[in-house]
Amino acid sequence: MNQTIYELELSLLTPTVRQSKAKLNNLLADNFLEFGSSGKIYNKEYQLNSLPSEEQKKFFVEDFTTIELMPQVILATYKVTINTQKSLRSSLWKFNGKNWQMIFHQGTNVIG
Repeated sequence: MNQTIYELELSLLTPTVRQSKAKLNNLLADNFLEFGSSGKIYNKEYQLNSLPSEEQKKFFVEDFTTIELMPQVILATYKVTINTQKSLRSSLWKFNGKNWQMIFHQGTNVIG
């Protein structure tokens, strides 16, 4: 389970997925919600319309862990570095009977 969620989470950080509305649509649940590290709140529609045109970034992921909160619901937490900016990330993934989809994501900037 950990490996599957890890691979899905990493895929969302790749240009191949971020630039594809179809791939994003499959990975983000219809009720997806994100609390961004900027303090802004985003939904699936916003991400589908903004991520494909976003400037490409290189993400360095470390300390990835998962916790099964209940059957078919997984919490993933990890650290991300983009250039010199670090953030803590958490995501909730739910199995919809067909595939895993992210239902919630939060990024929190790390200062210092």
